[in-house]
Amino acid sequence: MAKALFLATFLLVLGNVLIIHAAVSPSIIVELVKIIVDNYCSPEKLEAMKEAIEAVKDNVEILNTADLESFANTLSDGIQKTVGDPRLKITYEPNYTPVVPPKMPPLPPEQLAAVLQTSIKLDILEGNIGYLRIDHILGEEAADKVGALLLDLVWNKILPTSGLIFDLRYTSTGDITGIPYIVSYFTEAEPLIHINSIYDRPSNTTTDLWSLPSLLGQRYSLSKPLIILTSKNTRDIAEDVVYCLKNLNRATIVGEKTAGGSVKLDKFKVGGTDFYVSVPTAMSINPITGSTWEVVGVTPDVEVNAEDALATAIKLINLRTQVPAIIEGSATLIAENYAFEDVGADVAAKLKELLASGEYSMVVSKDSLEAKLSDDLKRLSGVKTLKTTSDTPALPPLNYSPEMYIELIKVSFQTDVLENNIGYLRFDMFGDFEEVKPIAQIIVEHVWNKVVNTDAMIIDLRNNLGGPTTAIAGFCSYFFDTDKQVLLDKLYDRPSGTTTELWTLSELTGKSYGSKNGLIILTSGATAGAAEEFVYIMKKLGRAMIVGETTAGATHPPKTFRVGDTDIFLSIPTVHSDTAAGPAWEGAGVAPHIPISANAALETAQGILSKHLTG
Repeated sequence: MAKALFLATFLLVLGNVLIIHAAVSPSIIVELVKIIVDNYCSPEKLEAMKEAIEAVKDNVEILNTADLESFANTLSDGIQKTVGDPRLKITYEPNYTPVVPPKMPPLPPEQLAAVLQTSIKLDILEGNIGYLRIDHILGEEAADKVGALLLDLVWNKILPTSGLIFDLRYTSTGDITGIPYIVSYFTEAEPLIHINSIYDRPSNTTTDLWSLPSLLGQRYSLSKPLIILTSKNTRDIAEDVVYCLKNLNRATIVGEKTAGGSVKLDKFKVGGTDFYVSVPTAMSINPITGSTWEVVGVTPDVEVNAEDALATAIKLINLRTQVPAIIEGSATLIAENYAFEDVGADVAAKLKELLASGEYSMVVSKDSLEAKLSDDLKRLSGVKTLKTTSDTPALPPLNYSPEMYIELIKVSFQTDVLENNIGYLRFDMFGDFEEVKPIAQIIVEHVWNKVVNTDAMIIDLRNNLGGPTTAIAGFCSYFFDTDKQVLLDKLYDRPSGTTTELWTLSELTGKSYGSKNGLIILTSGATAGAAEEFVYIMKKLGRAMIVGETTAGATHPPKTFRVGDTDIFLSIPTVHSDTAAGPAWEGAGVAPHIPISANAALETAQGILSKHLTG
């Protein structure tokens, strides 16, 4: 109703403000609106137009104007705003001659070949990349006439290429019947694909477009990259081709957002006047999205300026041609190096299945490839440390002064002596043994000596994310007696096929806590890596009670592997704890003796130890 009143008021106001020699009868306006109402492809937007027509019919005044062309432009603006469609356009053209679509002339083969060679640009770029530019999409009838020549002059030269760049940046004309013809060359013969549906308003019919079961010549392999270049000048039938191939996940679109034209635009003469109205009379509806590209255009997968689209596409195809080798290489590295052989083989096999199914055929950059590969590896393995990574060299140890080390240690460790002489020690990261060793005495003096003389201890690892496992044996040693060595764990290294035994140390910096005093370790779902290894050992040997939540189920620290000669690197866990007596903690976590929320773990542990110490 609001739109109807807007349009009616708009049309009537014109009669009051445009007063001079020439006159426009209200019946012309009524005829113009009727053409739109009867032919516009989205009739649901025009329900209010009927009210507008009635409002104009009741107006007996004459609309006068000196400049009929300006009048047409003003009228266009009003109707476009009312309906919300810039494709609706009214023009004043006293010398208008209807455009007759060109037909293929009956030329001899040699002349026809010359015409095709000037209208189609074909090139084979470095790296065996095909480049094909067409500025008009032929309909099925025209394509049938020149099909054999197109096959010899163009398509047979495209087929052997490793990838194709299809340039539609300058394509603004075409025939609807050419849509399935083009799309079919980039899809399989079976099963047939519902490409598109075209609703025609004047006939009130819908035509479904399907891929063609047979074609002249071979289809372009689905395993080969297809890049379509677009610009703001790509419009109408070309947009439909782009939209179909994009939503079939067959092509990657590079360039600018397309024009947002129409699959069919008809021009109607308004009565016996020189006014004409252009109306989109058909609508393209994609069966995959349930929507259309019309008016809004097609948004590229990789958005760049039109002039940069070709160079971007070449880089993208070069990347795509490397993808199979990258995925195959990644699968091999995982199968040969992952800590658990059966898991590594399973992840590698599933990764190859994803490659074969086309999961990696649509990556648009090295970053997107790394992100997808990383996500897939974590999902397939169930661990967060199997992923892509950067080859960042380790930073050299910082040369701190003793005073700086003391301040760092104060920040890194938290100690307290609770009621009933219960020691409390919290740290949130394990350090590398070689880095910790030179400052061990400082740690003992400023951390360990504050809690070593307590009657029981709580070690808080609820926020400990892990780190190197090289200091695990040394840290465990403080909670056993030094007069005999204890076997803590056996670590199997998959790449070398060797097993290393972890034993307690016979010599320690500072005083041992021994094996007699009570010890509780607090855990949470965030407790990971080296912290889990420590919890696992202390629980397995019966040296500590675990209170809190099941740990993260991470892995031993991973190693970095380069994938072939590329600059893509994988983080692969290669070591696992002794599984002779059953699964260890990797992937499963360590279950606490007393399951309780991490927030309540400290209070619970303190209560347990207090009761024990007070008898």
